[in-house]
Amino acid sequence: MKRVRLSLVLLILFGSCQSTRQEKSHGAIAAATPEAAEAGMEVLKSGGNAIDAAVAIAFSLAVTEPAMTGLGAGIQMLVSIPGEKPFMINGTTYSPASTSVTATEDDIQYHRRSTIPSFVKTLDFAFKTYGSKSIPWQHALQPAIDQAENGFRLGRFRAKVYQEYEKRLLSSPYHMQHFLIEGKIPEEGQLLAQPALANTLKRLGSVGADDFYHGEIASVIARDMKENGGWISLKDLNEFPTPEVVPALESTYRDFQIFTSTPPCGGWVVLLALNLLEPMDKVEDRNVNLVKALALAHGERQVNPIQDMVNYKSEVSTRISKDKAKELLQPTRAGEMEMEGAGETTHFSVVDSDGMLVSVTTSINAYFGSRAASASLGFIYNSYMEDFVYDDVTHPFAVGPNKMAYSSMSPTIVRSKEGENVMATGSPGSARIISAVAQTIQYWIDVKSDINEAIQAPRVHVVGNKVYFERPDSTVSAWLNEQGYQLTEVKNELGVNGLNPYFGGVHAVAFENGRWLGAADPRRDGVDSQ
Repeated sequence: MKRVRLSLVLLILFGSCQSTRQEKSHGAIAAATPEAAEAGMEVLKSGGNAIDAAVAIAFSLAVTEPAMTGLGAGIQMLVSIPGEKPFMINGTTYSPASTSVTATEDDIQYHRRSTIPSFVKTLDFAFKTYGSKSIPWQHALQPAIDQAENGFRLGRFRAKVYQEYEKRLLSSPYHMQHFLIEGKIPEEGQLLAQPALANTLKRLGSVGADDFYHGEIASVIARDMKENGGWISLKDLNEFPTPEVVPALESTYRDFQIFTSTPPCGGWVVLLALNLLEPMDKVEDRNVNLVKALALAHGERQVNPIQDMVNYKSEVSTRISKDKAKELLQPTRAGEMEMEGAGETTHFSVVDSDGMLVSVTTSINAYFGSRAASASLGFIYNSYMEDFVYDDVTHPFAVGPNKMAYSSMSPTIVRSKEGENVMATGSPGSARIISAVAQTIQYWIDVKSDINEAIQAPRVHVVGNKVYFERPDSTVSAWLNEQGYQLTEVKNELGVNGLNPYFGGVHAVAFENGRWLGAADPRRDGVDSQ
């Protein structure tokens, strides 16, 4: 039997194992906390579909991973319904209407770091539009309410994050005590309750999600922003748009169909990286191939970013074409780029008994987002305003009003050449998301169809001429030097299980040997079992 992290990956089987008839299909969940996986399982067992479960998982993560996500987050959902084309529910966040085009990075502090949260509205839209209609909204939120009210036990990785950010959390004047225990950072195994957040979730469950944008919760947010220098207004919340449903970006890798997120996300770079890997000699060192492909893909993204986040189809189709990959593979040397930011997020994947596949990435952008929370609502605002460009008004990501937040989120779904769903995957980790997703898919298709092994394989990330190996590889050192790359060490302060969460936290489900399996990344909280 395959090894599965029980606390993060829950496999739900339907039908009797003793029956001689073919078992009914089963569902699988991979999420970043055991509490979230259990929340999704409860909904699936109650007759909900993958969207219903996704709502439960997302709200549970908002409680149990407060450093990564929450009600103040952005969210992107990729959905694949058997027999239909995969699509994306674009839950992008937007800069407030009062954002100044002359703002500087020094202006972006605490409340002013936040774009308008999309988390609650996107999940509500997905639930009402694609949910099973057999699970009440209150039911989907109840696990998160219970976890906030009664508390949850902090896992090892989450405790390490708290330790790393202790000084910044304790120095914030904006109500980070909601996420502390008696004024101190919680330690591994301690019970963390969040009563203010529990009350907010109860209201969302009973009154409905619209309260976050038009009701009492919206008024509290607007007042909090006004009193503390934030840019988000009640009008911003009232006029926040309904998430747009758009076709997923599509390409192929070998005999598989790959579907991923649209701009403003990073999915097109995942497709470009796979297109670059496809013609490479499989006999050559895999790490060499990964360095080549990731350097070119990330370099193309930085030098030639997508210019239009709305009317992107023509431009993206050129960028993800096989011809573009051939053009980029012409001999070249590594270039210089600035180091990426230290963004952080969370990802989960879920498949239900009917084969509906959902891949979801959600984030408050940096660890603990803006490090500013609402005093009475108990959630942290995001920090996506940090990701705009502040020194070049001509840049496509220049700061300004009502602009989509730039993102590396890359929820991705893989189908067989016959069009059957076979995998959903994604990761946290800023631009490392793109690297982690691309190489996990490549491993699963080219090396071995074992999703646990693909996720556990040591990872590579490339930023300009700097190459980051999770496990330093001396066999490619000479080649790296010859090509102008610099092998760069990554410190591992947050590492668990001997691996480094800098390289992401992939949570995937995959169809192997006639059944769906879930696999959680050992770089995050988890327990292995057979």
